[in-house]
Amino acid sequence: MAVEPADNDDRARMRSALSILIPVVLTATIWMAWARVHPPPVPPPPIPDPDDRVAMARLQRGEAIQHKYHAAAVDYPGEVFLRWLKREAALELWARNPRRRFRLVATYPILASSGDLGPKRREGDRQVPEGFYEIDRFNPESQFHLSLGLNYPNASDRVLSDHEKPGSDIFIHGKNVSIGCAPIGDDAIEEVYLAALDAHARGQTRIEVHIFPGRMAGTDWEQCAAQEIAQRPDLGPFWAQLQPAFAAFEAHRVVPSIIVATDGQYVVSEH
Repeated sequence: MAVEPADNDDRARMRSALSILIPVVLTATIWMAWARVHPPPVPPPPIPDPDDRVAMARLQRGEAIQHKYHAAAVDYPGEVFLRWLKREAALELWARNPRRRFRLVATYPILASSGDLGPKRREGDRQVPEGFYEIDRFNPESQFHLSLGLNYPNASDRVLSDHEKPGSDIFIHGKNVSIGCAPIGDDAIEEVYLAALDAHARGQTRIEVHIFPGRMAGTDWEQCAAQEIAQRPDLGPFWAQLQPAFAAFEAHRVVPSIIVATDGQYVVSEH
């Protein structure tokens, strides 16, 4: 009988604790359920410096280029390869997953051009080069918005072009004017620039750019080539060096191995 008051006190304290704990638990449960249905708003990403063209390109075109990769079933940025077709005035962006074949991600129209079909051989000839090149510089402050520089003159050009003044500064860039380069407009260069830049950052040390006089296959090309070679016979043996590389890529969707012989001739191997 002496412990009964203590039991009553314990029960009272328990009821008091429960009266506090139950509302707390109910409040927490309701809050968590509400939070699942109404998650807190995600703060918008910080607006980049408008003078940072690459950051602005990523903001404006980053999602678009990644969507194009997704549509081509290639993980962004993959391994990048560019093909420039002079006669069709087109720049093709190809990419692939490791140890897979290249897939066409996008084709961009070249908005202006100069010169004729055939290689560039001297400074001031207004020609677009033809041959096998690679990107050797990124210019985020180009007067043509963004630009990707090619390693012209390459080893072949240094043998076959004017030894004193072969020309230089061949770019893929924005805007819609150019002499000897590939202007593809600001939106397009932002996508190509990001793809090349991100592939390079991921470890691709060589981003190859093949420049052909045209799509070197089919009756239409054969007729065009015959007309051009009739006027300039030197184009025949030169284009015969380029055509195997075009055919190999068309057949296998793998960039062939290409070396330059001591006489400046291209030698193509599919392996």
